[in-house]
Amino acid sequence: QVQLVESGGGLVQPGGSLRLSCAASGTIFRIYWMGWYRQAPGKSRELVAVISSGGRTTYADSVKGRFTISRDGAKNTVYLQMNSLKPEDTAVYYCTADPDAWKYSSGNYPSTWGQGTQVTVSS
Repeated sequence: QVQLVESGGGLVQPGGSLRLSCAASGTIFRIYWMGWYRQAPGKSRELVAVISSGGRTTYADSVKGRFTISRDGAKNTVYLQMNSLKPEDTAVYYCTADPDAWKYSSGNYPSTWGQGTQVTVSS
């Protein structure tokens, strides 16, 4: 079973950047699909970005062109680079993992979640 630990959240001004990191342990990292979700107060959970075991990426329309998901197999770590941040990006961001791609399809959820890291975009 995989364990996930996120880091890198914080307070940033609109237009700024943050990089979230997610360190995975306890399993064969390279076979897992990895993704980032976010949840803002009073809103439902949103899938932000997904990266396949082979490196293929998918993004929510709301973050396309601003966010980049990547993975480093040597470090068992997945990243979310967030640029041109907006106040509406404020949320708790969760790192997730699952060996099955279909778990990231609509109506389904991956099996493993990190504890979450707060991102606040405000002046």
